[in-house]
Amino acid sequence: MAAEQKTKPTAASAADFIAAVEDPKRRADAEAACALLAEATGEPPVMWGPSIVGFGAYHYRYASGHEGDAPLVGFSPRKANLVFYLSGCDEGRDDLLARLGKHKAGKGCVYVNRLSDVDPAVLKEMAASSAERLRARYPV
Repeated sequence: MAAEQKTKPTAASAADFIAAVEDPKRRADAEAACALLAEATGEPPVMWGPSIVGFGAYHYRYASGHEGDAPLVGFSPRKANLVFYLSGCDEGRDDLLARLGKHKAGKGCVYVNRLSDVDPAVLKEMAASSAERLRARYPV
């Protein structure tokens, strides 16, 4: 029996979640990030679990048989930083990260302290690329 996926879309309001971010600067960054990702993907914000704002969705199935759903792109306004989930941004990723600005990167995540530390046009390009590649890789 497969484990139930914990991070999935909820009926909670993304706007209410962002409005509840305590730090006013982090809240302003989250509002701006939400608008940027909605524009980059053409998708409305949806809460995925209690703390991820996702845009669009795709269904994946690995060769191992593991499968699930995930947002095309997403972000979370954490206390320490903003985390952007851009797992589909593979091709040209190093070049985009080099142009992004001050950040730390994991395999599918980009961490920024402040939105003003990065170039929003590059972040938007990364989000659009991630969404486009995941839509192509996992067609509905």
